[in-house]
Amino acid sequence: MAANLGVVTGMHLAEHCRAEYSRLPNFILWVIAEIAIVACDIPEVIGTAFALNMLFNIPVWIGVLLTGLSTLVLLALQQYGVRKLEFFIALLVFTIAGCFMAELGYAKPVAKEVVTGLFVPKLNGNGATGLAISLLGAMVMPHNLFLHSALVLSRKIPRSVRGIKEACRFYMIESAFALAVAFLINISVISVSGAVCHSSNLSAEDQKSCEDLDLNKASFLLRNVLGKWSSKLFAIALLASGQSSTITGTYAGQYVMQGFLDLRLKSWIRNLLTRCLAIVPSLIVALIGGSAGAGELIIIASMILSFELPFALIPLLKFTSSKIKMGEHVNSITISAVTWIIGSLIMGINIYYLMTSFVKLLLHAHIRIVAKVFLGILGFSGVALYIGGIAYLVFRKNKKTTHVLTLRTLEDQQMGNTEGDVSMYSLPREDIVSMQLPQKRSPAEFD
Repeated sequence: MAANLGVVTGMHLAEHCRAEYSRLPNFILWVIAEIAIVACDIPEVIGTAFALNMLFNIPVWIGVLLTGLSTLVLLALQQYGVRKLEFFIALLVFTIAGCFMAELGYAKPVAKEVVTGLFVPKLNGNGATGLAISLLGAMVMPHNLFLHSALVLSRKIPRSVRGIKEACRFYMIESAFALAVAFLINISVISVSGAVCHSSNLSAEDQKSCEDLDLNKASFLLRNVLGKWSSKLFAIALLASGQSSTITGTYAGQYVMQGFLDLRLKSWIRNLLTRCLAIVPSLIVALIGGSAGAGELIIIASMILSFELPFALIPLLKFTSSKIKMGEHVNSITISAVTWIIGSLIMGINIYYLMTSFVKLLLHAHIRIVAKVFLGILGFSGVALYIGGIAYLVFRKNKKTTHVLTLRTLEDQQMGNTEGDVSMYSLPREDIVSMQLPQKRSPAEFD
């Protein structure tokens, strides 16, 4: 749907938000999107630090500082153009997939149990709901909706009914393939963890590690149960994941800032700002809490992504289901119904978890009654604001009509060229392409 929005209208999601909402809601949505990008960068920083620790025995806190060098990697890759960068990201993703497929070969999970787990979901154990929410946030990162709607604007697409429909179909196939690979990687991660923790030759220490598993313990566990190479493969996968997410997070930040505020920064400055905001809490936690604290920070950051997901998802659902924005390319009733049901479930789970967790915290906190009452008022006011923000986005009617970029005849195209409409909205958009490349090179070189 994010790709369809960009292809059909020639504007990405953040630009639509700026056009549709007044200044205050638009600013709040921008702040939420920026927090999501920083929250996404925190697991990347910590994951990369753990990977460096596993591969080269570098202390985690030093690894956190070294992740700032990923800015230089991005700068080096940009010199070769957008398509080379996309190829590099694909290579990293397939590296992750290859590593975990090899881990599957080492771990040999029971196929019947894997299939049962796919179709019979369970939330067993302490904190399982929170982990499920964090997994959702880590997989469906809200800023990627802004990113995907913008990336399609750098491609050449015929401005005809057939051309737009074909582009939407091909982007759907591309997205389905990417998500299928991600799905297989996540199945592999969980299957390997389950198989290792239920292995018959676990020592008492390894069994204890399985009760409170984090990235650092996982590497030692893999080494003890499956051998040294499995730990190295895990570290390589972590390193590839961190670099891939760093690049996509940087571009998402650029499009979010440009779309909401009409403000552009050089990519290395944007990357450095985001990375510094992520390094500070990661470094503090790594120094004070060690690897266990860093592991907890990953879960908290991923949960933040899940809580923020509705503030990108609802505008996307509203815009792509609106005839005044999408014209004849609007979502079908079936797609709208299914996506709204899924979105409502996500919002319901988030609200339920926030309420129950906060009530448990108040009940078990060893503080005075006055302090509990004060914290209760603050907490429930925050939840009320969260629900109110979601309700505003859901029930507010779309008011701005988007010019649908379909030129049916040669006469229409000539008229559009005369009036300047086509040059303003034609794809690929030069301003989007120029944000992906160093300024010294012409976007035309990469068409």
